[in-house]
Amino acid sequence: MGSREVTDWQGKNVTVAGLGVSGIPAAKVLHARGANVTVVNDGDDARAREQAAELEALGVTVRLGDGATLPEGAELVVTAPGWKPDKPLFTAAHAAGVPVWGDVELAWRLRGPDAAPWLCVTGTNGKTTTTRMLASILEAAGLRTAAVGNIGVSLLDAVLGDEEYDVLAVELSSYQLHWAPSLRAHSAAVLNLAPDHLDWHGSMEAYAKDKGRVYEGNRVACVYNVADKATEDLVREADVEEGCRAIGFTLGAPAPSQLGVVDGILIDRAFVEDRHKNAQELAEVADVDPPAPHNIANALAAAALARAFGVPPRAVRDGLRAFVPDAHRIAHVADVDGVAYVDDSKATNTHAAQASLAAYASIVWIAGGLAKGATFDELVAGSAERLRGVVLMGADRALIREALARHAPEVPVVDLDRTDTGAMSAAVQEARRLAAEGDTVLLAPACASMDMFVNYNQRGDAFAQAVRELGT
Repeated sequence: MGSREVTDWQGKNVTVAGLGVSGIPAAKVLHARGANVTVVNDGDDARAREQAAELEALGVTVRLGDGATLPEGAELVVTAPGWKPDKPLFTAAHAAGVPVWGDVELAWRLRGPDAAPWLCVTGTNGKTTTTRMLASILEAAGLRTAAVGNIGVSLLDAVLGDEEYDVLAVELSSYQLHWAPSLRAHSAAVLNLAPDHLDWHGSMEAYAKDKGRVYEGNRVACVYNVADKATEDLVREADVEEGCRAIGFTLGAPAPSQLGVVDGILIDRAFVEDRHKNAQELAEVADVDPPAPHNIANALAAAALARAFGVPPRAVRDGLRAFVPDAHRIAHVADVDGVAYVDDSKATNTHAAQASLAAYASIVWIAGGLAKGATFDELVAGSAERLRGVVLMGADRALIREALARHAPEVPVVDLDRTDTGAMSAAVQEARRLAAEGDTVLLAPACASMDMFVNYNQRGDAFAQAVRELGT
């Protein structure tokens, strides 16, 4: 099966692994093209049975409660990105010589011959913000685009729908990249690399390798983070098209073939005539919302990808000015008694929390939740001098408390041993007690939320509600 759509799906035996956001659309698309589709799913609950009935009414076969066995005669497996590579289904597929694609791979293969090129963004943190910034810049240049992939419009909808695009801004997770062997982007960026999802990938090396797949076959630019050497190493290892360039972004003054910052101005020394002598002003740091260091880095990465696509400087500025950040990403909630309250509930790992903590000088930090195997010594040691106080909550708070005892023993710590619905309100009250005028109370948990909340959005909403109650 080549890198374009298989022209005759008629009678192909395709197994779709997993009901859900990607599985159901994949099954419908392939069935509509004449494939014999069998969906396999581990679960057999009421929701799964409802979804199965919908697919079976179309003529799709659904097998609930057994996602491990490869259906007889399978010629292709299309998997939901979250299914781990060591599942028995995939072991059986590999043993039988049956290819395994993810939803991104399927979308890539189904594109038409005149399909819009992809500008791809991956990394441990900042993917969604950077992808949405990129889409905003492309729109400001008058291009038909959408933020797709791991966010927004599904890739299958984007490549098969009636909407015509000039270019797509594509967010990709490490899971999606693992299952997308033939993806070849116009240009791509790896924003940063830090330990995450190691239980899925098996090792940091495997995780980095999957992130690095985004550079394979790039045509114009491989964008990397000058401050994160691992991202540049991935560029060096990638097999790209002749003439593709390595483009760095930095919070310092840019060298040739880099974008950076000089005197509060975002500067391009990559996509200019005679980059050794010339530079192009793109925007001001004040055009980036919020202007925290890690978010300026996101803006530079987005600008680099847009400039690789030929976008003019004015569109970078206009796109950044028009961009509105998502909720729960270093969002200012309110000022109460001279103290700023900031919601960064999206900081679900130590790398994201470190970036958030670096944005403020004097912090009362609300942290804790599910650690997902993370350690906190490096985070606490690097942030200790900024901490006025810490309020801990959640299942794995003891891990952070122990790191604080080792690296910040003078910092007062409140350990909240409660998981009821009022726990966040209590945390905010304790943080208020610890804070002084000019401080920032920062929810940057460095942990996942599912021990106490449905997701990070609900956790952030609970924080914002508790802060609003302070002002009443």
